[in-house]
Amino acid sequence: MAEFKEGIHMKYQHIICAIGLSVSLFAFADKSEKLTLDRQQLEQLTQDDQLARNIIRRADRVRAPDTPFRYTLTLLEHRNGRDITENQQVLDVSMRFYKPSEQNENGDARSLVRFVSPARDKGKALLSDLDKMWYYSPDLRRPIPISRQQRLIGQVSNGDVVAADFDYSYISTLVGEEACADTTCYKLSLKRRWPYVTYPAIDYWVEKDTGHPVRADFLSAEDVLIKRSYYRDYQQILGEMRPTTIVVEDALRKDNYTTMRYSDVVLESLPESNFQKEYLMRLNR
Repeated sequence: MAEFKEGIHMKYQHIICAIGLSVSLFAFADKSEKLTLDRQQLEQLTQDDQLARNIIRRADRVRAPDTPFRYTLTLLEHRNGRDITENQQVLDVSMRFYKPSEQNENGDARSLVRFVSPARDKGKALLSDLDKMWYYSPDLRRPIPISRQQRLIGQVSNGDVVAADFDYSYISTLVGEEACADTTCYKLSLKRRWPYVTYPAIDYWVEKDTGHPVRADFLSAEDVLIKRSYYRDYQQILGEMRPTTIVVEDALRKDNYTTMRYSDVVLESLPESNFQKEYLMRLNR
C-alpha cells in the first residue's frame, strides 16, 4: 500500500502542485491558530512594517477575488528548455477563499480540483482544506490523504511556492524601491512567523503604481534562492487586472520550469458540502 501511495504521489505531482496552486496565490495559515495567538505571536504581529503589509494586502486583492469562484487551470512542464507536451494537464478548479474579516470570522481556504485532461485522468479529483489534502480516483475505495512532506517532492513544491501566504505567514518589511523593466516596484522582505511555514524567507516585488505582483524569490534560512515565480499576462478578470500566467523556475536549473495558466474565471456559489472528502466519491455518479 505504501508503494502504491508513493506511485500515486509521484505520478500526479503536477496535479498536487496545482491544488496547492488553487488555494492558489491565496492561502493562509491554519485558522484555529489565527484565533488563538499566544503572547509571543501577538508581539510578532506588531513587528510588521505596516506600509509593507498594506502593499501585500493590496497585491492579494489583485491576485484573487475574495468570494467563491471557479476557473480552468492549464499546467505545462518545461524541461531542458523543451515543452513536455505529453505532461500537459487541464484542471477544473473550484474554490472558497476569503481571509478572516468581520463578516467571516474564521475565513476559508478550500479548493476542489477535477481532472479534465488527459482523458485517462477523467474522474480523478483532489481536495484541499487549509493544510489537509486528499486524492481520489474511481479505482479507489476512498480518498487517500496526501501529507505535507509528500507535497514537497520535486515539482510538487511549486504548490507551496504559489500558495505561500505573504500576509499571515510572514513578517514583512519594505526594503525600498527598484526599477522593474519599464516601471518601479516596491521590494519587500518577508520572514516567516512560524516554523511550520515552508519557506523561511521571501523577496517580493510589487509594482508601485498598480499594486500588481511581479516576482517572488523563495529563499532558504541561509538566504539561498530555492524557487522563483513570475506573475505575467495581466488581463481584466472580475473587475480587476489579474495575472493569468505564473511561471515557476527551479533556481538550480532555470531551463526547468512550470507554466500555470488561468482561464474562464467566474464567480460561483459553491456549497460547503462540495468541499468534504466524502463528496469526491460522488463526483462521477
